[in-house]
Amino acid sequence: MYSMKEACVLTHMTYENLKFYCNEGLVPNVKRDSRNYRVFDEHDIKWLQSLNCLKNCGMSIAEMKEYLALCLQGESTIPARKIILAAKKEALLQSIAQLQDAIAYIDWKQGFYDDILSGKTKYYSNLIPESME
Repeated sequence: MYSMKEACVLTHMTYENLKFYCNEGLVPNVKRDSRNYRVFDEHDIKWLQSLNCLKNCGMSIAEMKEYLALCLQGESTIPARKIILAAKKEALLQSIAQLQDAIAYIDWKQGFYDDILSGKTKYYSNLIPESME
C-alpha cells in the first residue's frame, strides 16, 4: 500500500490534485489505513496514471466521471468508452495539426527575417504602408 505522498511520486501528481480527484469521486474504493489516511494499491496507482492521461487528453472532470462510471460497469461498456477515446483522439490530432501549422508559419517567418538580414530580400510589411517605410 502507498501513502498519498508515495502515490503522488508514482503518478507525478501534486498532493492537492490527488486529494481533489479523491474528493471528486474519481478514485473509486479509496482505502484508509488505521490512522484514517488514504492509501493506494497497485490498481489505484494504475488508475491514477490513467486519470493523468485522460487529463492530458483534455478530458474535463465531468468527462472523467462519465468515463469512470462506464469503466465501473464492466466489459459491456467498452464500445462506449472507445467512442469517448476516439473523440478525444480526433481533438488531439486537430490540435497537433494546428501546432504544426503554427510551427510552419514561424519557420517561414524566421526564414523571411533571415533573408532580409542577409540582404537577399528587401524589407516589406503588411502593417506599414510602403510610403512610411
